[in-house]
Amino acid sequence: MNVLLAYSGGLDTSFLVAWLTREQGHAVTTLAIDCGGWSAAERAELERRALATGARAHLLVDARAELYRRVLRWLIAGNVRRGEVYPLSVGAERGLQAEILAREALARGFDAVAHGCTAAGNDQVRFEAALATLAPELVVLAPVRELGWSRDEQRAYLERQGLALPPAGGIYSVNAGLWGLTIGGRELLTSWEALPEEAWCWTKGRGGDGSFVVGFERGEPVALDGEALAPVALIERLNERAGALGVGRGYHLGDTVLGIKGRVAFEAPAAEVLLSAHRELEKLVLTEEQRTAKDQLGDQYGRRLHQGLFHDPFQRDVEALFASSQERVTGRARVRVRGGATLVEGVESGFSLMSASDAKYGERAAAGSDPRAALGYARILAEPARLHRKAGSAVTGTHT
Repeated sequence: MNVLLAYSGGLDTSFLVAWLTREQGHAVTTLAIDCGGWSAAERAELERRALATGARAHLLVDARAELYRRVLRWLIAGNVRRGEVYPLSVGAERGLQAEILAREALARGFDAVAHGCTAAGNDQVRFEAALATLAPELVVLAPVRELGWSRDEQRAYLERQGLALPPAGGIYSVNAGLWGLTIGGRELLTSWEALPEEAWCWTKGRGGDGSFVVGFERGEPVALDGEALAPVALIERLNERAGALGVGRGYHLGDTVLGIKGRVAFEAPAAEVLLSAHRELEKLVLTEEQRTAKDQLGDQYGRRLHQGLFHDPFQRDVEALFASSQERVTGRARVRVRGGATLVEGVESGFSLMSASDAKYGERAAAGSDPRAALGYARILAEPARLHRKAGSAVTGTHT
């Protein structure tokens, strides 16, 4: 068969090129979908490795702008962090990558598509759900999942074939994208062990102090330190500059789609700065009900994206609410970085609800307000609790 393989250049997809061509006799074309995290040199190296491993041709699709427009802008609007920690650094890409894989396969007349997802992870569900929704007529090959080989077995196979291993030797599973980088394997297979310093990538051996001023327009990042930038360029610059200060390291232990627990380490410098800044700016310009309702939907949105439901219509409904909520999220935030931690020191906006009132919290009420109103309001709020206590006292004969 003529097969289009979603190719990242890691151990799984390198093994797949060799297996599909040597053991299955398929004609394999590799497709690298650039969702960020690759330099120009790395993109060229991907093609060289794919062809050297047995691919007949290599394709590259730059999906960074589409990823931002269709996914990342909504993760920012929803302040999405899975488990209140992980900004869905790589999982957020998978539905779009599967869509592009199907799109290219159908447009170019391939017989089948292939992916390197394992049987024990979330990505297989994300790819299979997207492909079943968008291109059910395509044959889908997933030998890594079907064979169930370990990473050690895959490395041994490549070595027996006289083929080079990926640059890191496949010791860890590393996935890099616009919204961050994840690391899996070895220590992360436990709930206790920490990564050694040399296993980190973007923040390895880095640290220091600094600050950033991020400008937002309708909830989207549009400027960094006073310089207007397109969102993709801004995110890439923050990944580099904030990553150089050690920002964005973390561990996420959570529930997989399959019901088992999983753990990854991640580095997401831009996501850390932007999500922190965006949330504080929202506090200035949105009402409490807007924020709390949107945060609940943001949690659902991120959970469903994590589960592979990128193409579900409910996601579009939530995005419509996000878009409405961001109409006034325009302004800027100042973020201080120290020791790898971020602190939003200040926010300002022409839509500031704080500036719209002449009240001063803890000092004076708004002009024209009735001082007795707060007392009456407090007594109304307390009435259910007062009645509950009174009813209990009537039964027990006590005042407690």
